[in-house]
Amino acid sequence: MIPWLGVHDPFPPVEHALAEPNGLLAAGADLAVARLVAAYRNGIFPWYSEGQPVLWWSPDPRMVLLPHEFKLSRSLSKRIARRDYEVWADSAFDAVIRRCAAPRPGQEGTWITEDMIAAYNALHRAGHAHCVETWIGGTLAGGLYGVAIGRMFYGESMFTEVSDASKIALAHLVRQLERWSFDMIDCQMTTAHLARFGACEIPRGEFMRKLSTLVNYPDTASKWRLDDDLFD
Repeated sequence: MIPWLGVHDPFPPVEHALAEPNGLLAAGADLAVARLVAAYRNGIFPWYSEGQPVLWWSPDPRMVLLPHEFKLSRSLSKRIARRDYEVWADSAFDAVIRRCAAPRPGQEGTWITEDMIAAYNALHRAGHAHCVETWIGGTLAGGLYGVAIGRMFYGESMFTEVSDASKIALAHLVRQLERWSFDMIDCQMTTAHLARFGACEIPRGEFMRKLSTLVNYPDTASKWRLDDDLFD
C-alpha cells in the first residue's frame, strides 16, 4: 500500500517506494509550485493518466545523463554544423509543453494533462521550469522542457516535428548545462533513445546522494538564455 497525501502532508522517504510498479511512492496532494519543488528536491516526480489521482514516483534504478558523458553522434554533429536553424530557451514554454502532450503514433492519450500543463506553466513563471526550442524557417520544429533546481536538471518530455529537431535542442541544452556546471540530468525512466546519448542507469541511493548536493547550489537566472557559441 502507498500513502494518500493531504495538501500539507510531506512525502514519505523514497526508500518506501514500491518495487512493483517500480517507484510508486504516494498518491494525492496537489501540483502546486511548492509541492513540485519539494518533490524534485527529494528525487520524486508526478506521473499519472487522465482520470487518475496524482501519483508520485521515485524508481530504482534511475536513468541519468551526465553532461560531460553526452555522446554526440557524427550524423547529429553534421546536422548541427549546417546551422539552418535557431535554438532558443524559454521563449515558447506553453507551446513546447503542449506539443509534448500531443498524442503520438501508437499511443493512446497522454500523461501531460491540462492540470499538468497549468502546473508546469506556473513552475515556469516561478523560474524553475525551462524549455529549449529548435526553430526552422521561423517555425517551432522541436524542443524539450524540464525542471532546474540548483545544478540539477530534470528532463520531462521532448517532441519533434522535423527530423533531428529535438536532438538539436537536447545537444544545445547539454552543452549549456555543462558550462553552468550542472553535473546531472535526470531522465527518470530508462529508454533506449536516451541511452544512445550516453544516459545510463544508477542505483537510486547513488542518485539521491548526488542529488542532495546538486540541489543546494544557488539557482541560475529565472529566465534562461543560451550562449551563442555552444557549437563554434
